[in-house]
Amino acid sequence: MKRSIKKTMIAAASGLAVIAMTGGAVAFCGFYVAKADTKLFNKASKVAIMRDNDRTVITMSNDYQGELKEFAMVVPVPVVLEEGQIHVTDNAIIDHLDAYTSPRLVEYFDEDPCTMNDEIMVTASPAPSAKMAEADRRGDAALGVTVEAEYTVGEYDIQILSAKESGGLAAWLRLNGYKLPDGADQTLGSYIKQGTKFFVAKINLDEQAKTGLKYLRPLQIAFESRKFMLPIRLGTLNADGKQELFVFALTRDGRVETTNYRTVKLPTGSTIPTYVKDEFGEFYKAMFAEQVERESENAVFLEYAWDMNWCDPCAADPMSADELRELGVYWSGGGEDDILPMPRRRPIPSGGAQDVFVTRLHLSYDAAHFPEDLMFKTTGDRENFQGRYVMRHPYKGDAKCEAAKQYRASLPKRYEEEAQSLANLTGWDIDDIRGKMKGSGQSFPPPAKDKWWEKIWGKSDNKG
Repeated sequence: MKRSIKKTMIAAASGLAVIAMTGGAVAFCGFYVAKADTKLFNKASKVAIMRDNDRTVITMSNDYQGELKEFAMVVPVPVVLEEGQIHVTDNAIIDHLDAYTSPRLVEYFDEDPCTMNDEIMVTASPAPSAKMAEADRRGDAALGVTVEAEYTVGEYDIQILSAKESGGLAAWLRLNGYKLPDGADQTLGSYIKQGTKFFVAKINLDEQAKTGLKYLRPLQIAFESRKFMLPIRLGTLNADGKQELFVFALTRDGRVETTNYRTVKLPTGSTIPTYVKDEFGEFYKAMFAEQVERESENAVFLEYAWDMNWCDPCAADPMSADELRELGVYWSGGGEDDILPMPRRRPIPSGGAQDVFVTRLHLSYDAAHFPEDLMFKTTGDRENFQGRYVMRHPYKGDAKCEAAKQYRASLPKRYEEEAQSLANLTGWDIDDIRGKMKGSGQSFPPPAKDKWWEKIWGKSDNKG
């Protein structure tokens, strides 16, 4: 049967969708005033992964914008998923997790010195008729492709595919209207050799209309696998430039890190000029880009690692037990009786301590610098870490003691150190930084006088 519908692949928009169609830090005082969440970045994908032994629940959120009828994604998965292993959740839960773990800006106010103590995204047609679908299945076998299962979950029509070889799978996708990017056959073949299945999701427009929503809800899949990984290679084949990926890992044991790429802690704890408060987003993007360039563009950055019990300071309230359970944390609220395929939903306590450690990883990736899928491991490291940047407001009161004189005399040097810190983090021009600081009322020490005579005779050693 001749097919007249043309579909084109576009850059991926969500973690897995992208790839396819106690220890601790000492608490500190300070006030949280701004955060650097994923909204700062274009083409940003968010993936939450619950990992406990071999149990895995992956929640895929994407920033796809366009006609919903033109959306579909293909996700490599380790097993044929049952219908109960697929779920649709609410964007608000991922947004909350993003806000809770975001790098943050805090501010201090100096005290009176006189009183101080020292996926591949693709376009897709509406579902084919039953007659056409039957004709397609007869052709599938000849291509070595098997439709292992079909479900409708929420607003998504889902197929689970297996294939014998990449050429047959590529031909199946093309016959079903997908235009594959260059290199797809080879990448598909590498997954097939590993026994990987393929999770294909398209929008069911009738079901989508019933939701009344104008956006796509995150898809979740639950499975058991010895491999702790996130496939990203298919999504790099036709991506337009680099993509931002944020991974939120939820475990019982401690911090998660990548094993096949370097996991690098983001610079943290630096004191920066107070004017940055009004442009914290621009600061953070510049700082992150500078760190990516310094690390040869193939590092995965740790932005947050903390017990879910508490935060200091909090960019958002900790996740509730109900929210964590929705993300796959089946032990949240004290329940240990639930098993896969999907955590059973039931009323559970929403307060109290959460035995969950959350890791936030951020990478800016493309095929050239990230040619392999992301491989992870859970460590036993429960040391707290967060991307945190500090502003110190000087005391502006009428203090007249000797300590106040010394304090004011020290401010120009402090301002210069803040300017140097900001320039080092971001690569911004130091003179531009000083100019903005002066505009906000911060003064600098006068430049040191050039003692040219010391170049002739050296420093004086006269005794009298």
